[in-house]
Order: sequence, then C-alpha cells, then structure tokens
Amino acid sequence: MNSLPKKLKSKLDERENTNALRELGKQNDLIDFSSNDYLGFSKSKSIFNATHQFLTHHNITQNGATGSRLLSGNHRFYNIVEDRIVNFHKSESALLFNSGYDANIGFFSSIPQRGDIILYDEYIHASIRDGITMSNAKAYKFKHNDLTDLDRKCQIERNRNPIDTEIYLITESVFSMDGDTPDLIKLSEICKKYNAHLVTDEAHAIGVFGEKGKGLVQHLNLENHIFARIITFGKAMGCHGAAILGSKNLKKYLVNFSRSFIYTTALPPHSLATIHAAYNELVNTESRKKLNQNIQFFKSEIVKNKLEHIFIESHSAIHCCIISGNDKVKSIAKKLQDEGFDVKAILSPTVPKGQERLRFCLHSYNLETDISKVLQLLANLTST
Repeated sequence: MNSLPKKLKSKLDERENTNALRELGKQNDLIDFSSNDYLGFSKSKSIFNATHQFLTHHNITQNGATGSRLLSGNHRFYNIVEDRIVNFHKSESALLFNSGYDANIGFFSSIPQRGDIILYDEYIHASIRDGITMSNAKAYKFKHNDLTDLDRKCQIERNRNPIDTEIYLITESVFSMDGDTPDLIKLSEICKKYNAHLVTDEAHAIGVFGEKGKGLVQHLNLENHIFARIITFGKAMGCHGAAILGSKNLKKYLVNFSRSFIYTTALPPHSLATIHAAYNELVNTESRKKLNQNIQFFKSEIVKNKLEHIFIESHSAIHCCIISGNDKVKSIAKKLQDEGFDVKAILSPTVPKGQERLRFCLHSYNLETDISKVLQLLANLTST
C-alpha cells in the first residue's frame, strides 16, 4: 500500500502537535449531553413501529431507492412526505435531500449566480460555507448577529450594484456552535429595505421552537418573508434527511440545477417512512414540554453555580461554555466523561482559536439531578 503523501502527513502531524486531531467517537453508556437527539426520537419505539406499519400497509419490502429521483428513485412515498412537510410548515413547496449537508451544498452552489452577492453570518455552518465556495457569486461575511454591520454591508453592496443584482442574506435560526439566535424579524426588515433574499437554516430549531416544534420562522410568522428555509431531520426529528422549503419555482429550479440532488441515489422508502412517522410523533409528543423545562432548569443551574461568565447566552437546546485552549478544554471534557457524563469538547479549528468550548446538548430525557451534578462538577473544575 502506498504511503501517505508528505504534504498530507505534515497536515496530520500539525493537528497532532496542536492536540486538534479528530478521531471517530465510540458508542458509550454515558449520560447524554452531546447528541442532537433533543426529543429522544432516534430511540423512539413508537416511531420505529409506526414506520414498520406504514411500510407494511403500503406493501413495501424494498431496501434501496435503485437510483436518483430523476431516474428510478422517485418513490411514491416522496409525494406523501413532501406534502406532509408542506402542510406542516406552511410552505408552497418542499424538496427532500439526503442530508442537511447535501441540501446546503445543493442550494448555495446553484442558486446564487455570477454577479450576485451573498452576505453570510460569520458563524454559519461549514456545509453552507462549502456551498458558497462552490458558487459563482461574490460572498462577504458580517459579524455574528450584528445587524448594524449587516445593514452597512447591505447598503454598500446595493449602492454599487443595480437593483436587479440579487443579494442573498444567510443565517441560522439557532447556531450550532453557540446555541444563540439572530433577530429574524429585523433581518427580514433589512432584506425588505435592500430588496434582498433571506435564507435561514432551521436545523437546530425544528422540534424545539414554535407550536408543535415547527421552528422559529413559523413561531415568528415569517414564513412568507423567507426566500428559503433549510430544515433537517437528523436532530430533533431523530432520523435522516433534509428539505428545502420555498416557492414552487424554487423547487423546480433545484430539481434542474442542484447537483447534490440530481447526481445522488435517492433516500430509500424506509427513510421516507421514518420521516413521516417522526412528523406524526412531533404533533402528539409531550417531549417538547419536558425539553423546554430542562432548558430552563439548566439555565437556572448555571446561575446557581455562578457560571454565567463562561456560558454563551442561549434559549435553545445548545449551551456552550468557553474554555480557551484545546489542551484545557479536552482535559475538562475527559474529567466529566470519567464521572459518567458525555460532554464533548469543541476544538479549534472547528471554532476560532481562543473560543474552544464544552458543548452541552439538552434533551427531553435528561434528569434534573444529572443536570445539577454535571454543572456542579464543571464549577469545581473551572474554579481551580
């Protein structure tokens, strides 16, 4: 077998020397403060059984999709599930993708055109950045959740570009590495002011915010002010896949020009049935109430343990504690894990150097006693 090229080996060595080398995780029996399974849906027996019943009812024993949706893979379940998503999220259309990464790559690489302008929050997800990189549009970042900076950049771009130049403003409704949220109402007002298109990734809001977990956009009644919403099913929905919500013409365009949609094997019927079952569960579950109770309890325990100065303000299921330095944050994470708590360290370069952190993900099934204990341990570890 050929050895790894020197340039690649050098990059690996650099990661090891800075204690930033990524490794695949292992399944464990620790108390879960790290997964995105906010409502416990990934382990839901009712969703598992409902999926099986749905397939049996439709007499489906097919394992694979057999091809892309434009060839042989456009199973009849797609229409059922996409119609379910449209009705639930009050959208004109929905187009399913194989993952959130595929959706973001497919959208941002194909929608903004040469001569267009993209303005994106500096903390947007890597998948959005990758899609923007593949676009022919010019892209500029604005300071995280800084509407003054954004307005200034919008004004600059609109003044030097004709009105028919499209400007796309990109944000997340809940940021995955901070857990905070932008002011979506003011963002929509800025878009109206400068004739720009607002695109919102709702990956970490679906299932957590809004009536029946419909997300922040609907909670704020902004669905008619958003050019596109990206929703994913691998977080609170506990399954797999994603969808882009928008106009019927947007869907038609993506079907014709989004390469990550066109050139990939479609999701199999079982995945579609699971998404359908997860939406039914979302409507009926009490898990959202318990999750929100745990979020409020976690916030109160932060105050009780005098940890406010190191936590980023968040009302979501994601709470991050800044502990600068890869070595230090990994050490504290390891000590929490040794005490039975699955808390992960987020290292640079995933986050900027000096912004390394512990990322606590909260769930409907976390116990208040465990929340209290893990934060007491953290307070002791950070006070020494």
